[in-house]
Amino acid sequence: MVTTPQPTQPTKVIYPDCDGNPMSDNTRQFRWIVVIKENLEILFDDDPNVFVAGDLLWYPQEGNNKLRQVPDVMVAIGRPKGDRGSYKQWEEGNIPPQVVFEVLSPGNRLKEMAKKQEFYECYGVEEYYIFDPDRLDFNGLVRSQRGFLETIDQPENWTSPRLGIRFELQDEQFTIYRPDGQRFLTPTELAKLAEQQRQRAESAEARLRELEARLQELERKDRSDL
Repeated sequence: MVTTPQPTQPTKVIYPDCDGNPMSDNTRQFRWIVVIKENLEILFDDDPNVFVAGDLLWYPQEGNNKLRQVPDVMVAIGRPKGDRGSYKQWEEGNIPPQVVFEVLSPGNRLKEMAKKQEFYECYGVEEYYIFDPDRLDFNGLVRSQRGFLETIDQPENWTSPRLGIRFELQDEQFTIYRPDGQRFLTPTELAKLAEQQRQRAESAEARLRELEARLQELERKDRSDL
């Protein structure tokens, strides 16, 4: 009896949403990741086609779940906002994240960072920024006309071509500024600012009600004097 071989179904490739590594190694690194990610979210809140994510697996090639990287923060311009388990580039119009950030921890190794740079250069990143909050060291690379990620000569006073944000490193302090000149704030500072604005709005509304009451009282007095 001859058995006719049945066509085999292609094995479905699973793309895990987690690589098993922690988002950060310490509170300082985590704080900076959150500050950069959340402020970029706020900056591009009105643009539906700018996707910002933190600690998200990026798979550049379909069928290869071993080829991946996890930027601390990524920005994909031209991709819609929304939740994702991972960034599968072939499902994103084949658009890679154009800007990535890495916030270093004491556990980062030169070999690891070299591999990340090689990956980002190979798969389309245009701007790559590295900040070491422990050493207060900031560096950046930008894709040149030759197609390579090349080191920025003076990153301590540099404006991102893609994002329009400015980096400043001076007097032992690293600051990131929005295009309007406002600095990136921590979530606590943002909450306090929102509360101050709420209180000012309530005070202004109370003053307006008081003025309206006074105006109505004067109108009543004028009518009674007639």
